[in-house]
Amino acid sequence: MPNYVPVPLERVQLGKPLPVDIWSPGGQLLLRRQQILSTEAHRDMLAERQACMTEADAQAWQRSLDRQMRRFYNEGADLSLLAQMPLPSEIAEDDFLPGHEVSGGWMDVQDVLRGLLYQGVSAVSPLPRLDALEDRALALLQSNPDEGLFTLFQALPDLSLGYCATHALLSGLVCSLTADKLALKPSARATLMRAALVMNIGMARLQDNLARQKTAPNPAQRQDIDDHAALGVTILQRLGVLDPSLLDIVQWHHTPDLLEGEGAPLMLVRLMNLADALIAKMAPRQVRHAMLPLAATKMLVMQSSPDTVQLRQAMAAALGFYPPGTYVHLANGETAVVICRGSRANSPHVASIINANGMPLSTYNYRDTSTSGLTVTAPVAEHTLHVKVNPDKVKRLRQLHGV
Repeated sequence: MPNYVPVPLERVQLGKPLPVDIWSPGGQLLLRRQQILSTEAHRDMLAERQACMTEADAQAWQRSLDRQMRRFYNEGADLSLLAQMPLPSEIAEDDFLPGHEVSGGWMDVQDVLRGLLYQGVSAVSPLPRLDALEDRALALLQSNPDEGLFTLFQALPDLSLGYCATHALLSGLVCSLTADKLALKPSARATLMRAALVMNIGMARLQDNLARQKTAPNPAQRQDIDDHAALGVTILQRLGVLDPSLLDIVQWHHTPDLLEGEGAPLMLVRLMNLADALIAKMAPRQVRHAMLPLAATKMLVMQSSPDTVQLRQAMAAALGFYPPGTYVHLANGETAVVICRGSRANSPHVASIINANGMPLSTYNYRDTSTSGLTVTAPVAEHTLHVKVNPDKVKRLRQLHGV
């Protein structure tokens, strides 16, 4: 006998077809799928009969409601009204499939995202998977943004992990943190994160291949690069993505000035454009080394125009000159990995990993670079170091010093 759960009849819409079968607790069919709950008296009768549905139908109905609420939330709907939304009268076919919850840390999200991006238009049940990826990324961001920056900047030089997914997550993280600096609505942060995850779905495999390629893009690859934004929109529409703001960000993230209109949508497109370019500069390729974060961030600010100066300054302030996961030299001669942003862009919290004599440290030492004698003197390029950072040691050090 199936497991039955109560139907929240107060949230079922009158005059609309029911998307699930309605049962009694004993397994008697009361209403078939697509029949209509017509009156309040009909609702009362079902309440007296303790109307139930199967657990699988309940989960699918909830997934459809969650997607509908997420769409309205991203459009700026009042949270208090969302809590009272009626259950949808239709359930998407994908929502009857098993759940696609994503658990674990940033690299678990990266792994799942890479698979979705590679599958593109062939992806099975893409919307629940994208929902789960967005939810997990935003939860990790809310919990500890510096850990996210540290993990992803440490992963960025490792091209074997899949540059497309690491780049996407870092772009989303930087956009979200910048949105906070600009005091944008939470819905804008969610839209930016989701758009970042899929902005390069039109060239995911190519993006990874180009990162490992030892030559410049050939003419055919260059054409694919030029076409990837429009192709990405086509793929997303075929997968069932309908959010116009998200599709605009994907379509125009390389050419924001071609987007007509002003206001929030254009601001979000510009933010994605800036984050996308900033992370690309700080990522290595087989044909070139990564640009140092300090140089990339200074370039970000120096290239300001009247339309983007506020966004560029906010992004630089959100990320800092020395992001977590990157490397610096200290005034005391040590080399350190940045573990947390500081109160100022040039004074991060770091863990010394190489002493002043150039010897690797088995025990990492915490340093607050706002302290005299421990200031940052220069950034250090990752490819010049021959020490592998132990993330567990970094995590213990952060916990010990509360950063």
